Amino acid sequence: MSIIVHYFPNSLENKIIGSCNLVSYSNSVNHFNQPYHIFPLGDSAFVIDFGNKIADSLNEQVLAVYELLQKNPLPGMIESVPAYSSLTVHYDFKKLVGIVPHKSTVYDWMANELRQRIAKPIKYSSKEKRLIKIPVCYDEEFAPDLNHIAKIKDLSKDEIVQLHCTKKYKVYMLGFLPGFPYLGIVDERLKMPRKNQPVPIAAGSVGIAAEQTGIYPLASPGGWQIIGRTPLKMFHPENEVPVLLKAGDIVEFYDINKEEFYSQKWQ
Repeated sequence: MSIIVHYFPNSLENKIIGSCNLVSYSNSVNHFNQPYHIFPLGDSAFVIDFGNKIADSLNEQVLAVYELLQKNPLPGMIESVPAYSSLTVHYDFKKLVGIVPHKSTVYDWMANELRQRIAKPIKYSSKEKRLIKIPVCYDEEFAPDLNHIAKIKDLSKDEIVQLHCTKKYKVYMLGFLPGFPYLGIVDERLKMPRKNQPVPIAAGSVGIAAEQTGIYPLASPGGWQIIGRTPLKMFHPENEVPVLLKAGDIVEFYDINKEEFYSQKWQ
């Protein structure tokens, strides 16, 4: 069962408004039938990589290892950071020097510790996955690239909005900016390349790049094709959990008008 959550910018609390079976997860066992590669990243981190592509099957492997390490961290581990098809593990090198046998390097010892853990079947937890509904205004004021996409794709603006809003997107990873969610996969008809040069982009802007869609949590230069803007604040540095979304969440966008946008903005 999934939980549908509507976020309102004037409240730090999540309002749960219902539940459904849109996304179904149950206890399952991950046997790691995908090949993987572990390699060092400097002297205080390593990466476990399942393949250089966007694929839900690979991302599920990543999230399984991430969940495993959240519950039972490796010795000296500081944090683990999931991406599309890889997981980076950061560790305290100085702390581990006194633990690791002299015949082994810290990296080799840590990598072997991980290999031993994932050699055993990993059980997913049955915790509920969140379905997050995010309001977006697709008005021209907030969508500088909407006309360009409509012309290139031979679609009306309404068709673009409909295509963007009728899919449910998985949060594959956060990156680039604090709380920036990489979501996929967009409808084939909406796929667009990044811009050749980055341009200033407002906080809350919703964009498309190749088969991905995403939300800029902060004002920043960027190269994604911008089709709308959400009034929600995606990054709250003052909160214990500062980001609105997390890897594994499911996101659905819904259309709002300008009046609704300005009545909700950053409240």
